[in-house]
Amino acid sequence: MAVHRIVNRIGTVVLAVLFIVPLLWAAITSITPSDEILTRVNPFAVVKLSFENYVDAWKTIPFPIYYRNTIIIVAGILIAQLVTMTLAAYAFARLRFIGKSALFILFLVQIMIPPDILIFPNYSIMKELDLINTKLAIMIPYWASSFGVFLLRQMFLQIPYELDEASKVDGCRWWQTLWHVYLPSSKPTYVAFTLISISTHWSNFMWPLIVTDSVSNRPLTVGIAIFAQSSETGAQWGPVTAATLLVISPLLVAFFFFQRQFVQSFMHAGIK
Repeated sequence: MAVHRIVNRIGTVVLAVLFIVPLLWAAITSITPSDEILTRVNPFAVVKLSFENYVDAWKTIPFPIYYRNTIIIVAGILIAQLVTMTLAAYAFARLRFIGKSALFILFLVQIMIPPDILIFPNYSIMKELDLINTKLAIMIPYWASSFGVFLLRQMFLQIPYELDEASKVDGCRWWQTLWHVYLPSSKPTYVAFTLISISTHWSNFMWPLIVTDSVSNRPLTVGIAIFAQSSETGAQWGPVTAATLLVISPLLVAFFFFQRQFVQSFMHAGIK
């Protein structure tokens, strides 16, 4: 048993190192002068501290516009997902209707479908709706989440049905029961899904790249990719790494403060 624990700890440390090394390299490179990045012997040594790369990246890339677009897109997707998954999870957990089990299984099939397969049909639909190069085109395909429905349904099933009956005796309607009984009991699950949704769509790249072609609608990921591939950038790793850290820093900060809620939510949701 002790050997098993030692092996697990060593494996955890190895994985942690593998994940932290690229981030550490990017952080050190971002504060290293551009003329010393390729000439330094140790890529993890800070020869001279400088924040010029961050200044250059902020001046070159319209970060305020990209941040605004990304926040609007992420918030729009999250709000719609919370509404749709709450109603669907409540229906699958508590309502009785013909074909519920088959419909739920069919709904879960969406989890196994790679998002890239749906790019062409989604693009065709957005084109028919005349939504190409709009923020709505980025948001609409993600307004429903089968994973979110599954996660929340598992949580709703753990809530005693007697609470439903008690609320009905008190004269509550279904939406009042949902608001006063189910939502407060499922806060950890909502926190976990919120973190997952924000991190997923904050870093989403392929779909926004396809349906947007203007600065006014591009999110951060697309903007920084175009900047990194531009002819003006060349091999300037300093501004590129600085811009990358400016993009991922909100996610790192959010996970740092909510990592405990993130882990506890899955434990309460019954995910084995």
